[in-house]
Amino acid sequence: MTVEQRRFRDVVGTFPTGVTVVTAPGPAGLTTNAFTSVSLEPPLVLVCFDNTSRTLPAVRECRRFAVNVLRAGQEELATLFASKAVAEEKFASVTHTVEHGVPVLDDALAWMACEVVDLVDAGDHTIGIGRVNALEASEGEPLLFVRGAYRTVAD
Repeated sequence: MTVEQRRFRDVVGTFPTGVTVVTAPGPAGLTTNAFTSVSLEPPLVLVCFDNTSRTLPAVRECRRFAVNVLRAGQEELATLFASKAVAEEKFASVTHTVEHGVPVLDDALAWMACEVVDLVDAGDHTIGIGRVNALEASEGEPLLFVRGAYRTVAD
């Protein structure tokens, strides 16, 4: 049985997710909703990188990345980091600091600085598994993504 790509995206899109910006030294960064925790001991997370992204080579080279969980109201930031804009343009409009060797978005709801444990080829994406070395969270509501649109918990 062949699954049509558009239909697959539509069906997968019925599952609501958070929205993250994954950053790496360079700086480099991309928006992804393919993120989850994997293990509590050790603390591991998983993110998926499009194989054509400019962020993946930076992660391969430096073996570090940060996951920045976006808050409600950061739709423009999510759209910017999802665009094909060069990293300088993406980072010019957002304040960020470097924590544990990776750029962290100052106004993110939460962030996790990670060391790469493994990078696994998976079709047109690469699964990145990272060990969390540092993390912070603040008060607020997360930005959500479902059925191709940004949403909030109140929606």
